[in-house]
Amino acid sequence: EVQLVESGGGLVQAGGSLRLSCATSGFSFADYAIGWFRQVPGREREVVSCFRGRTGTTYYADFVRGRFTISTNNKNTMFLEMNSLKPDDTAEYFCAADEFRFGREPYDYTYWGRGTQVTVVS
Repeated sequence: EVQLVESGGGLVQAGGSLRLSCATSGFSFADYAIGWFRQVPGREREVVSCFRGRTGTTYYADFVRGRFTISTNNKNTMFLEMNSLKPDDTAEYFCAADEFRFGREPYDYTYWGRGTQVTVVS
C-alpha cells in the first residue's frame, strides 16, 4: 500500500527557510513520479515541483525556481528545501506520487499525503 506523510511545516519569517519531508512507503522513487503541490483556501491546488526518477527529469514552478529544491534520500523520504520564503508561499503543502504519469496537474497523481501547513509572516 502506498502511503505518504508530510512533516516540517510551520511558521517562519519572510526570508527564512524550511525543509519539508514526506515519509513514503509502498513504492520506489526509481519507479514513480513524485511531486510537491500547495493549496491556499479558495484556490486550486498548484504544482510546486515534481521529479521523475526513471529519467531524472525535474520541474519547478516559475514562482519557486531558484528558491526551492526537491530531493530524496533514495530510500523512502522526499524533501522540499524552501529558501528565501515569501508571504505568498503561505499554503498547505502536499506530497504526491504516481506510478504511470508525470505531470504538473493534481490529476496526474494518484497518491497523496494529508498536507503540512507553511505560514510565512513579514
